[in-house]
Amino acid sequence: MTQWVYAFGGGSAEGDTSMKNLLGGKGANLAEMASLGLPVPPGFTMTTEVCTTYYKNGEQYPDDLDPQVEAGLAHIEKLTDKVFGDAENPLLVSVRSGARASMPGMMDTVLNLGLNDETVEGLAKLSGDRRFAFDSYRRFITMYADVVLGVHHHTFEDILETFKDNRGYMLDTELNAEDWETLVGRFKDAAKRELGYDFPQDPRVQLQGAIDAVFGSWMNDRAVVYRRLNDIPAAWGTAVNVQAMVFGNMGETSATGVAFTRDPSTGENTYYGEFLINAQGEDVVAGIRTPQTLTKVARENMGDEAPSMEEAMPDVYAQLAETFVSLEAHYRDMQDIEFTVERGKLWMLQTRTGKRTARAALKIAVDMAAAGQISQDEALMRVDALSLDQLLHPTLSPDAPRDIIASGLPASPGAAIGEVVFTSDEAEALKKAGHKVILVRTETSPEDIHGMHAAEAIVTARGGMTSHAAVVARGMGKPCVSGAGTIRIDLAAQEFSVMGRVVKKGETVTVDGATGHVFAGEVEMIQPELSGDFAKIMAWADEARTLGIRTNAETPLDVQTAKDFGAEGIGLCRTEHMFFEESRLGNFREMILATDKDGREAALAKILPVQTDDFAAIFRIMAKDGQSLPCMIRLLDPPLHEFLPHEEADIQTVADTLGVSARELMSRARELAETNPMLGHRGCRLGISYPEIYEMQARAIFEAQKQVASESGVTPIAEIMIPLVSSAKELEILKAAIDRIAQDVGALDYSVGTMIELPRAALRAGDIAEHAAFFSFGTNDLTQTTFGLSRDDAGRFLPDYVRAGIIEKDPFVTLDQDGVGDLISIAVERGTAVNKDLKLGICGEHGGDPASIRFCHNAGLKYVSCSPYRVPIARLAAAQAAIASKIAAH
Repeated sequence: MTQWVYAFGGGSAEGDTSMKNLLGGKGANLAEMASLGLPVPPGFTMTTEVCTTYYKNGEQYPDDLDPQVEAGLAHIEKLTDKVFGDAENPLLVSVRSGARASMPGMMDTVLNLGLNDETVEGLAKLSGDRRFAFDSYRRFITMYADVVLGVHHHTFEDILETFKDNRGYMLDTELNAEDWETLVGRFKDAAKRELGYDFPQDPRVQLQGAIDAVFGSWMNDRAVVYRRLNDIPAAWGTAVNVQAMVFGNMGETSATGVAFTRDPSTGENTYYGEFLINAQGEDVVAGIRTPQTLTKVARENMGDEAPSMEEAMPDVYAQLAETFVSLEAHYRDMQDIEFTVERGKLWMLQTRTGKRTARAALKIAVDMAAAGQISQDEALMRVDALSLDQLLHPTLSPDAPRDIIASGLPASPGAAIGEVVFTSDEAEALKKAGHKVILVRTETSPEDIHGMHAAEAIVTARGGMTSHAAVVARGMGKPCVSGAGTIRIDLAAQEFSVMGRVVKKGETVTVDGATGHVFAGEVEMIQPELSGDFAKIMAWADEARTLGIRTNAETPLDVQTAKDFGAEGIGLCRTEHMFFEESRLGNFREMILATDKDGREAALAKILPVQTDDFAAIFRIMAKDGQSLPCMIRLLDPPLHEFLPHEEADIQTVADTLGVSARELMSRARELAETNPMLGHRGCRLGISYPEIYEMQARAIFEAQKQVASESGVTPIAEIMIPLVSSAKELEILKAAIDRIAQDVGALDYSVGTMIELPRAALRAGDIAEHAAFFSFGTNDLTQTTFGLSRDDAGRFLPDYVRAGIIEKDPFVTLDQDGVGDLISIAVERGTAVNKDLKLGICGEHGGDPASIRFCHNAGLKYVSCSPYRVPIARLAAAQAAIASKIAAH
């Protein structure tokens, strides 16, 4: 019989942290904490296999699940000495999700389950606190009706706010037992009006409904979006955790909180978190009340007057601090912890590896390695390579003038500029239209996930440092200011106001998540400082990796940027970008319009000196410091029609400039037009038809090489790449022409190779390798030609394919290892069989994608090439690939 349910509590557990895939992150860690002897409320976990079976069988549970759930309930009853559904001695439970990958706020939770009109009286007698019992009951009705029955929580919040207004209350804590009892009646009436039937009273019906809802929430819209953004497969499923309730809302000796064992924004080794006295967990993250700090130091630093937990509950705080130390030592990583204090007793509700900013990840990894808690390799594996992107872009200049609009909590560091929007749908729509937006909300909820992803930064009027907005923004690497309490949002007028100052939708603001400030207009930015922990991690990565890292760049600025980021050469210099510059576009168009070879050569002679200067500028940067880094230069690739104007007004202007008739220019443009230009007369096919173009480019490369060698005493390394070959003969002809130019100029250090970007080239790699010094896989075009897709158009329907499970990821973002990857592997095997010295690399956009880099490492490539700002990402991802390979080998 399959075990679907695993129990924990009372100092032991049926599972442990190694069973994360089966029990989910929450369930595995609850089991682990229970086994460690920490105070964990008893409970049981329904495995992720229940979820996958449920969806596989048309939303039907396994036949033998119910008896195991009953046994799990009996386990909790025994350890708590309470009975589920008993009117005199009621057991109440929470029902929470728990996927193997942390998905904060994306799925559903139900607390206080088991309350009804009878058990609430029993709870009141047992606790001696009628106010607490009915406060818990109203919370249960609100949450259960929303999560399970589909009655929006605003229905109940409106009733509560009206009640408070009528009685002159400001805070929920001002309501007494009679008030909550009255509200419970009104909440049940409201639920009946919405549903057409009474709010469910049978605890077992309640439990089944909550379990259904949590498993069902695995496929809700926000969870699906979150999984897509974070590469979490739907096939993993979620576990469900049923656990005895402990209560933080039992008066002034009770509390609830969220804490991190280190600062998740900066990585500093200091406790970080918030708590609320006389509250339940959702109060802390929902922004309904302003939380208090954990430590006295944090309170003083933030200028708060409300006492910290260290001051208000010193004994419990001491226990909590001891638990922090033991959990971090046990898991050897920063922990994100949820806890409840019930009448002075500490209970641990959750621990998990804490989400952190990139800067914090670097510091924590370096500090833990320095302290001997983890190895250097483990430190490298702890940092998400893609998250480094957060550190590589500008921040606000300290000297720039700024006009502050509002202040809040510095919930997630970084700076961003954009136009104000007030809804997530607007943010997403404007992002698609090319706008940069700042999402301003009263508070965010899991339904805002798509808008938060689209926004450059998030600002909320309510919520603390552990609110939904703060946690999700940090995970995304987005700047966030939360709890900017002076902001008043008027959705009808599409504006917000602060102390009489109005900011309308579409106006530009600057957000500084490091200070918690929002400024009017654009504030000047400065370049990042890439030293300290960043430099150390990069140095460790360079020690660990075996893949070389190059860059795709052709302007001096991009080349210098990439070199500063640690690029070891140029893997793709796209020479067509040089022709598009205004100063030489006219001459190139003159060449296109020429009717014979003499005319083309005359026009190319005008281009030669500027093309030479272009290459010389690149060579100088790459030959600095007495060391020459290789420069792989791709000869002209796009079809010629791209260089001609197409609009009537532009045609006339260009015709006048070139001294030809508009009719002649239009005629040539029509002549060059192609139905499928990316499959037409481009790449090496241009070199075959017009060899003088490639000959001019080769001459420019060699003359620039000699010029820089003469200036610096260092010989630039030129690697000349012929694009779009499909046969060995093409490469043989064009290489012979380049060799002739090299001999004529007296070239110093060069090689000729090709870009493998057609399936036929991959299949005929053995023949092609006879004439090539290197293969550079152009994975953008190889993906297009393998799938028969246009990357310019496929974005319209590829998301449908991802949603339908036809493909896992966009193949233009992450390399398709089954199809395109097979072709690369075939080309590597056949090419190296003929030419054992063949250099192998890739230069498509996949060169900056960590998953694709892992494939390149395993496929035996020698380097990857990526855009300048992706170079550090690629360096770390290459190190992680090498470490993972080493671990797998052992």
